[in-house]
Amino acid sequence: MQAEIPMFQRIALIGYGEVGRILAEDLRAQGLSVDAYDLKLQRPEQRGALLAHAEAHGVCLHANAADALRQAQLVISAVTASQTVVVAEQSAPHLAVGAVVVDMNSASPGAKIQAGRAVDAASGRYVEAAVMTSVPPYRSQVPMLLGGPHAAAVVAPLNALGFKARVASERLGVASATKMCRSVMIKGLEAMAIESLTTARHYGVEDAVLASLYETFPGIDWEKQAAYFFQRVIEHGRRRSEEVLEVAHTVREAGLQPWSATGTAARQAWVADLADAGLFGERGTAGFARNADWRTEADRILARVAEERTP
Repeated sequence: MQAEIPMFQRIALIGYGEVGRILAEDLRAQGLSVDAYDLKLQRPEQRGALLAHAEAHGVCLHANAADALRQAQLVISAVTASQTVVVAEQSAPHLAVGAVVVDMNSASPGAKIQAGRAVDAASGRYVEAAVMTSVPPYRSQVPMLLGGPHAAAVVAPLNALGFKARVASERLGVASATKMCRSVMIKGLEAMAIESLTTARHYGVEDAVLASLYETFPGIDWEKQAAYFFQRVIEHGRRRSEEVLEVAHTVREAGLQPWSATGTAARQAWVADLADAGLFGERGTAGFARNADWRTEADRILARVAEERTP
């Protein structure tokens, strides 16, 4: 029988990106102690914004992960997919005995199992958390599936903090497999929408294409959905491309060739490259990735492609 887990009072965030900052705000609003660490603190161009946010919300940012983890009862890992196992293995020696690690990263079942071994071997308690939709609209109440032998003991104290989690399985990998299979579809739709509608814009047939989509899927507002897809990929394409590479690993683990997933990852990374090059405005400004009309961004993409094709 699992030992009862008391209410969490001291929480550490490994990863202080968009998700980490949202969680920090919600947890601090409850008066909870929040420590955090992020690799971006080592980058001068990003350090100032992270420190300013932490100061505004009473979060203690640390220069290294060990200091952030030392007294934490609950550790939330919210990093890029490719860092899932690395963060678990590097964090494990610094965990307090019995500390719960909730891994919210979008990684393959194999990666979650490997991360879980590292944490549990260090006397921590590892729980995978599959985040089932975009975090910003829901904040800490984003639906999550928990997995692993400690999931059932963790779900009540986690939800008491305002989370919306439920147990998927006592076996590691089940929750993440659900997330990964969903992402084949969702992240694929993002990439397909950008490819389809930007191409349609080139040929001047975007209104006809949208009309056809409305007819086939009348429950979707395709104008708004298209704008959302463009915005999310422009703003988070790098992270999404890494996630979809994990999706591809998941598909391979099932014995299939991940043709759709690898194509999606390539398109997401391509848009991320354009964003990094400043095509959509200066990252961090109010106008970046915030156009209500996807056509503006499609036109920027087409103009860049035309420049690259010009001898």
